Amino acid sequence: MTSSRPAREWLADAVLYQIYPQSFADSDGDGIGDFAGIEARLDHLAWLGVNTVWFNPCFASPFDDAGYDVSDYFTVAPRYGTNDDLARLVEAAGRRGIRVLLDLVAGHTSDRHPWFTASAGDPGDHRYIWAGPGERPEGFVASPGTRPGFYKPNFFESQPALNFGYARMDPAEPWRQPVDAEGPRANRQALYEIMDHWLSLGLSGFRVDMAASLVKDDPGHAETVGLWRELRARLDAEHPHAALLSEWGDPAVSVPAGFHADFFLQFGAEDDGLALRSLWNNFEGTVSEQWEPRAPYFDAGGQGSPGTFLDGWRRATETIADAGLIVLPTANHDFSRLACGPRTAEQLPAAFAFQLTWPTLPAIYYGDEIGMRYVPGLPEREGSRLGPRYNRAGSRTPMQWDDSPNAGFSTAPADALYLPVDPDPGRPTVAAQRADTGSLLHLVRRLIALRKETPELGPAGSTEVLHAGYPLVHVRGGRYLVVVNPRSEPGEAAAPADTATPLEVSGVTVRAGRIRAEGFGYGIFRL
Repeated sequence: MTSSRPAREWLADAVLYQIYPQSFADSDGDGIGDFAGIEARLDHLAWLGVNTVWFNPCFASPFDDAGYDVSDYFTVAPRYGTNDDLARLVEAAGRRGIRVLLDLVAGHTSDRHPWFTASAGDPGDHRYIWAGPGERPEGFVASPGTRPGFYKPNFFESQPALNFGYARMDPAEPWRQPVDAEGPRANRQALYEIMDHWLSLGLSGFRVDMAASLVKDDPGHAETVGLWRELRARLDAEHPHAALLSEWGDPAVSVPAGFHADFFLQFGAEDDGLALRSLWNNFEGTVSEQWEPRAPYFDAGGQGSPGTFLDGWRRATETIADAGLIVLPTANHDFSRLACGPRTAEQLPAAFAFQLTWPTLPAIYYGDEIGMRYVPGLPEREGSRLGPRYNRAGSRTPMQWDDSPNAGFSTAPADALYLPVDPDPGRPTVAAQRADTGSLLHLVRRLIALRKETPELGPAGSTEVLHAGYPLVHVRGGRYLVVVNPRSEPGEAAAPADTATPLEVSGVTVRAGRIRAEGFGYGIFRL
């Protein structure tokens, strides 16, 4: 779905939905989701009110890292279908008013990409970062080809880093090349050609994986910022409708670098993603050993605080002003879902009431709209385990559509599925919640509709925080009062008016200038 509206305009109205393609819907019974399966489920997204989706990488890959190891940027992975299947999916989504973004792995390829296999046999090729023969530099991997020496990976050994140059030279490290050397210039051009190819076929933009990682040894990301500004300028000239979203985790840096939006993530910025983690992360599911345990604000015990998030949000918004947007996700393929550990289904409505009324772009991870949980104890799958307490597989289980075998995800035998379905017999499903107007799914749909009908609840509306505790009380656009109480105990705060008109409320009252919010209560009112 292309549009004459510039990306900055349409993105401000977006409700994002992330689809992990291998786990969303399987059309051919092989146990792995695919494009035809997604196309068959587009009506769910349209009914929900989603208008923008982004897919995790769907390019050809050996899948050592679930597709973040690309072997061909111009061909989709056969397990998802064909290029024509993707084109049909994009067209079908467009008919429903849904734009499609692809996940672009910009900083590295698979070690099976033809670029790398050629480079591993050609000492004159500088598409990747190569050290010559001799002592292996720390972090480098021995050449798999006839070329002597070692290459630098970006993450796993099977993901050789593309050479976008170094910001600083060091005579002791001759593999460092300046950003304007032949290899880095070739990679910048190739990156644009990849984007141009897919945008010309009707895609609406990209979420860029690890966007800060391209130029190495780059203090302050100055050279990386220059690279993305150059690419953004080319896109603005030739594809002004195309959106660039970054996986950077630091909107104050990435938006001035040329991205239309950046995600608050579990990492990034000077606080290593604390702004987002202080909202949701309850130290269950995906846990990095370096994180300091602390209760999140959305905690039944009421031991958290919204202050850390608010401080991070204010710092970012003061820097970027109206140049771009911050994306607030419920979760993603790399960290725990909202429903994780001790967080129960009754705690989720308040979280969505907050996310869908805060002045950020909301990103809903597939299945979170029905309260799918992080499933513990799963085996490692396609590089999912990052540490002893960090297995991303628990956030990547099959979408739960109904109560048929495999929760309606696939007709394959259970042992042939990409990952097991949540074994909990009480697991939520789309079908059950569609039939229940009091369900989380219906609430999310109403909140999305309210956001679309009420510009003051979007990114441009003003925000005045009146009480930063339990409950969190703020006014949007001077006219709409929002109250959320994530703890189990009630809370009270002063109200900006004696009364208010309820629009979407559960367990919150406004009387005589006071707000009372019951445990897990939430409310959106017109003043």
